[in-house]
Amino acid sequence: MSNLQNPVAPPQFGRTPTSISTRGTGYTAYKSPFAPQYKTVPHFHGITVKTAIRYGTLLGGFGGVAGIFALFFFAEVPRVRDDIMKKIPILDKIFTKEIAPEDNPF
Repeated sequence: MSNLQNPVAPPQFGRTPTSISTRGTGYTAYKSPFAPQYKTVPHFHGITVKTAIRYGTLLGGFGGVAGIFALFFFAEVPRVRDDIMKKIPILDKIFTKEIAPEDNPF
């Protein structure tokens, strides 16, 4: 006897699909008015708006600190010093490098 004549459904493991589990019941589950009111939080792949805001703020802070670190790490490169650091009003005096006349070879 072949499977084409007598089709058998594959075994179901794990959770039963809702279309099978609620088929033919004709009633819904009782929900007490005194029970806690549960609501589903909207999410995208498990990330809620609250989680996205929290991680976005955290990543923004780390990105800002990393940018400031990179700016001061490369501050002694002449191009960075002249184009960026000298144009900041408080830091312009610190990054202005004047060579004394006796040290100038020309």
